[in-house]
Amino acid sequence: MAQLTETQVLDVLRSVIDPDRQADIVSLNMISGLVVKDSNVGFSIEVDPRRGPQLEPLRQSAERAVAAIPGVTSVTAVLTAHREAPTAPAAPAKAGPAGGTGAKALVPGVRAIVAVASGKGGVGKSTTSVNLALGLKANGLRVGLLDADIYGPSMPRMMAITGKPGSADGKTLQPMENYGIKVMSMGFMVAEDTPMIWRGPMVQSALQQMLRDVAWGELDILVVDMPPGTGDAQLTMAQQVPLAGAVIVSTPQDIALLDARKGLNMFRRVDVPVLGIIENMSYFCCPNCGHRTDIFSHGGAKREADALGMDFLGEIPLDIAIRETSDQGQPIVMSQPDSEHAKVYRAIAAKVWAKVAGPQRGTPKIVIE
Repeated sequence: MAQLTETQVLDVLRSVIDPDRQADIVSLNMISGLVVKDSNVGFSIEVDPRRGPQLEPLRQSAERAVAAIPGVTSVTAVLTAHREAPTAPAAPAKAGPAGGTGAKALVPGVRAIVAVASGKGGVGKSTTSVNLALGLKANGLRVGLLDADIYGPSMPRMMAITGKPGSADGKTLQPMENYGIKVMSMGFMVAEDTPMIWRGPMVQSALQQMLRDVAWGELDILVVDMPPGTGDAQLTMAQQVPLAGAVIVSTPQDIALLDARKGLNMFRRVDVPVLGIIENMSYFCCPNCGHRTDIFSHGGAKREADALGMDFLGEIPLDIAIRETSDQGQPIVMSQPDSEHAKVYRAIAAKVWAKVAGPQRGTPKIVIE
C-alpha cells in the first residue's frame, strides 16, 4: 500500500465547506499543523473565536472525510481559535464569588483547579495525581480529574475507564466517570497505542477544549495531571486557567530535584502558587524482612522544600502495592483504603484542600523580563 501523504489529506479536505464563507477549508487557509505519521493524521482548523462554538459539525465533517481515506487508522482534528489583539487596554478583571475572572468561564462550576506537575518524567506524577484525587474524594469532596498529558495519557488505564465520552448536544462532552470521580483524557479519544504527533498549538487547543467543552458540573476541585517539564501545556494552563496552585512531585535524588526546581520556578514565574512538594519513591521497605533501603536517597524533597520556603506535603514509599493497583486500574486509595499508603495520600489531600479552600485568584499573567 502506498504511503499516505499530506497532499492526499489536503485534497480530501477540499471537499469540506465552511458553511458561512461557502468555500473549502483548505482554500480558506484554515488548516494548520497537519501531521501525517504512517496511517495516523492530525491537524488544526483555525477559526474565528466568535464562531468556534458553532463549528463543531465542521470539525467532525473534516475528521470523517479524512477517515474515509483508505488505510487511515486514526484522525484527530481540533478547532483552534486565534484572537486578535485588543486595540485598547482592557479594564482590570474582577474576581467573582468563586474567585475567577473571564477565563473562569472555561470551567464553570469548578471551585478550585490544582495542577500536579514534575520537572521530569518517571517520578510517579500520574500515580500521585490519581491517588490525590481519590484522597480528596475520600475526604468528602466533589472531584474531577483532567489528564493534560496529551502525549502520554494514562488516566483511562489507571482509572479503569474504557469507551468514548458522549455528547447530548453535539457540542459539549460528558466526562467519563469511575470511583465517583469525573475524568477527561485524550486517551478516551484515540487508541491506547496511537502516538499523538502534535505541534504546540494543537496541544494548547486540545487542552482548552477539554476544559471548556466538557460538562464538568459542580466540583469542589479539579486535579490536573500535567505532562512532565515546562512546555506548552504548562504555559497554556497558567495563562488561560485560574489555577489555585500547583503540587510538585519529585523523587529524592539530586538529579530529579534539579528538574523539580525548574518546574517550581516556572510556576513562580507565571504567578501560580506552589502548594508544596511531594517526595515519591521516598524509601523501600522489603515486604519479606521489613528492611528499609533508600534506593533513590531520602529526604531530598523535604530539604529542597525547606530551602525554597515551600511546604513539604509528605513522602510516599516505593511499594509494589502502589504500582500494581495503579496498573490494574484500582488505585490504592480506593482498593485498600485502610492501608498506610492510602492514609498518607488522604493526609496529603487534606493539606492541599486546606490551602485552596479559601478565596481564589484570577488568571495569572506571563511576565517577560
